[in-house]
Amino acid sequence: MSQGLNFDFLIDTFFLALTGVPTTLMISIVSMLIALPLGFLLALTRINRIPILHRFAQVYVSFVRGTPVIVQIFIIYSSIPLVLTAIFKKYAIGIDVYSINPIWYAFIIFSINTTAILIEVFRSALGTVDKGQMEAAHSVGLTNIQAFRRIIIPQTLVVALPNICTAAVNLIKATSLGYAMSLQEITLKAQMAANVGYNYVEAYIDIFLIYLILCSTVEYLFKLYEKRLSKYKVASI
Repeated sequence: MSQGLNFDFLIDTFFLALTGVPTTLMISIVSMLIALPLGFLLALTRINRIPILHRFAQVYVSFVRGTPVIVQIFIIYSSIPLVLTAIFKKYAIGIDVYSINPIWYAFIIFSINTTAILIEVFRSALGTVDKGQMEAAHSVGLTNIQAFRRIIIPQTLVVALPNICTAAVNLIKATSLGYAMSLQEITLKAQMAANVGYNYVEAYIDIFLIYLILCSTVEYLFKLYEKRLSKYKVASI
């Protein structure tokens, strides 16, 4: 058995694992773009206690946040192909379900998971905005959409942004579980390289470093955006 770290493997695998970054970022960005509007709208249903939708959002949040992401991956990644196969067979649709790129399943799984988190983030953030501001917006002739876009949403984002940042960072880290769907992301690429010579310690160090760089960069970008939104803090007082 070799002693110490294999630094040549460590360096080579670092750059190999970097080739999985685009896949990781694509999953993260698409999932956030889906989850942000859904989370905001479902948060509104909970605050306004809209019948049926309010209860659905409540159960949805409890279910998703109460189960591990890896379990959600196994359930969805295993069940969707079976359901689609039965449907396609019934209606004689000539599509091979098992040839679908697993990244589409990743979009679904991580969007579902992140939406549940953002519902609670937006629900608490919207609760900090004075309800009288909506009435004031109506009094000057603004529509609901205009009031939300110009007044409510900016103030909500000021409060919610730190938690949205946390959700985004957690999402990026959660994509490491994409190896369970054979996604060619950071973790799988490093693990496949390690399988040849059993250099798993080096591989996991590379994975650690890459995710640390990614998450630190995302946090920095959110801080920059938070500074831009800071002007709305005065309006919310």
